[in-house]
Amino acid sequence: MTKKKGKIDKTAMLFIGPAFILFTVFVVVPTISSFYYSLTSWDGVSPKVTFIGLANYKEIFTSARFGNALKNTFILTVFISIFENAFALGLALMVDHVRWGKNVFRSAFYIPVLISGIVSGFIWKIMYNYNFGTFNSLLQGAGLGEYKQDWLGNTALTLLMIGIVMVWKGAGYYMIIYLASLQSVSPELIEAAEIDGASAWQRFKSITIPLISGAFTINLTLSLIKGLKVFDEINVMTDGGPGFTSETLVYLLYKVGFNEGRQGFGTAVGVMLLFIIIILNAVQQKFLKSREVQM
Repeated sequence: MTKKKGKIDKTAMLFIGPAFILFTVFVVVPTISSFYYSLTSWDGVSPKVTFIGLANYKEIFTSARFGNALKNTFILTVFISIFENAFALGLALMVDHVRWGKNVFRSAFYIPVLISGIVSGFIWKIMYNYNFGTFNSLLQGAGLGEYKQDWLGNTALTLLMIGIVMVWKGAGYYMIIYLASLQSVSPELIEAAEIDGASAWQRFKSITIPLISGAFTINLTLSLIKGLKVFDEINVMTDGGPGFTSETLVYLLYKVGFNEGRQGFGTAVGVMLLFIIIILNAVQQKFLKSREVQM
């Protein structure tokens, strides 16, 4: 029996091996090398790599630009996590309760997910345009021309406008997860609560929400990671501007690493982002997992 088990292990390794090699080459090795390059002064092209120790990290902790990028990242992440999930849950509840055309609604709400971040960025950039954009045209047509805005050029609105695009694009994906979880809630529990006189809100708060808590854990984790690494929409819509108003950590990494030729500093920013994602995800997982209800 031991010999047979050994054969099974060797067979399994034949299947695991290729994936393990690819993972090592394209994930493990770059990650380890990133820690090294974050301790260097390197332009990303020259063969000359100068070791400078923790100088990049010292600059990070004293850099106003990094602090601004960190603030923008957290604002976007909180906005996306809250409103994307709230919107997605609302869509899921609506689709779950419609009597006809459920698949049509589900497909329609999912379509934005299929659009790439670059394309959706271009679409919304046109809609936000001051001269011929959809929003200002509607305001003008409604006789509210005095409220026209340079939606992406107004520093007080830029992050909000980007957040709206992210919510529009991602809500359909999270809706599918919430919808699957809602459909697993036992109708008998809802009917029993209704017979006992519980209102619709009481049934939703005391039965539905606890029973779909696993979906909250999944979706909030995904939206957290998505918010921390948003890039495409910012690249297309604002290029981090006006000024540095919409520059996030990932975009800061890109700008200093590739546009300014400071690959070492950019890699250090990436390492910091990695630790931020790990820490926030661990805290969120612990908080959410403790509130999950096992069905």
